[in-house]
Amino acid sequence: MDDGIVIGEGVVLDARPASFATRMLGSALDIAVQGAVLLVLLWLATGSVAVGGEDIAPALLVSVLVLVMVVVPTTVETLTRGRSLGKLATGIRVVRDDGGPVRVRHAFIRSLVGVGELWLTFGTVALVASLTNTKGKRIGDMLAGTYAIRIRGGRSTVAVVYMPRPLAGWAASADMRRLPDGLALAVRQFLARGQRMNETSRARMGQDLAGRVEKLVAPGPPPGTPPETFLMAVLAERRSREWAAAQRARSVAAEQAETVRTLPYGIPDPAR
Repeated sequence: MDDGIVIGEGVVLDARPASFATRMLGSALDIAVQGAVLLVLLWLATGSVAVGGEDIAPALLVSVLVLVMVVVPTTVETLTRGRSLGKLATGIRVVRDDGGPVRVRHAFIRSLVGVGELWLTFGTVALVASLTNTKGKRIGDMLAGTYAIRIRGGRSTVAVVYMPRPLAGWAASADMRRLPDGLALAVRQFLARGQRMNETSRARMGQDLAGRVEKLVAPGPPPGTPPETFLMAVLAERRSREWAAAQRARSVAAEQAETVRTLPYGIPDPAR
């Protein structure tokens, strides 16, 4: 593991990356379904061309291809948090490198790059990339910061992250640097599996992780704070700040779009 997921005394926290064969099978199923949808839409588009004339054929073809290869996969992965029909069938899910769920940006990058490495090259590029990557990532995963994990065939536990009330004030004012993906994943999985661990190992690992995270937080937590409570507070605050940043970015984008659509010098827009 080269991203810091080895915790104390050689103990490794792993998210069970999906095997190469499982990923290929899931991708093949997805492509087969997309291909069937593409054929149906192209058949329907042929009728539209017959009615509207051949001039609309190029634009209609591009629209259908973008819809099937980019828009639909992006929408499905975003709404299902990293699943698709092929992934459901093979028991895998796409997650971020830090173990969190994928968002629109991650799904869009994967789908967009997939046009080249899956469709245009018949999967050859994705095949080579997956074989040479320790987590079986294709190029789209490398650019998006994602990878596929197994969620079937073993007991899966998800940490319920919430803000401990005694640390809410401290967390809101603390300066928190970005957690490395490997460390964030290790903390998330430790909190999920802690109750099933031996008490001695749990305490030792909690101290180890808390020590690593505390180096990225200033000021440190109040004296006497249990390691797991501290780690939970950091993850909860990190999630809240990421959400707030995303909301601000969305508001700025909306304001900029409105500025572009508005005519200058107070000239009324006849379209309105």
